[in-house]
Amino acid sequence: MPPRSAGRAELAEALTGLGSLGLEELRAEWRRLNRTPCPACLSPDLLRRGIAHRMQERAMGGLSAAARRQIASLARSVDGPLPEAAPPPVQLRPGTSLLRTWGGRTHTVLVGENGFEHEGRRYASLSEVARAITGAHWSGPRFFGLRKLRPSAGGGARD
Repeated sequence: MPPRSAGRAELAEALTGLGSLGLEELRAEWRRLNRTPCPACLSPDLLRRGIAHRMQERAMGGLSAAARRQIASLARSVDGPLPEAAPPPVQLRPGTSLLRTWGGRTHTVLVGENGFEHEGRRYASLSEVARAITGAHWSGPRFFGLRKLRPSAGGGARD
């Protein structure tokens, strides 16, 4: 990482060097630059982009105070409520039973270590179970009520 006072040539060299770093080296560089653990879900490409942004910000300066104030002002002036964050996905533990009534029948699905069981058959995903029950493509988590439906202009959910 070039020092804060480094010129554009040093910054360009440091940025070019990111291409040769492996995943663990990128994670270590992220921790060093951001002083926070690296999010586990970031791919090497996103890590390189985030690190490059931080390097440029440190070497050339970030947003001016006026720009930060303007962004804060714009955020406060947004009409209506801000969108809600998506709820975390439901974690299903082996042994959990899921119930769903469809076509006048109540279907029971047992969550296993490596899949799901419905009427004596094993399935790799809840979506496969939902397809077996309905004959149509469904999001398994949505079909079993594990995710909320997003409001839409077109109407309600199908059942």
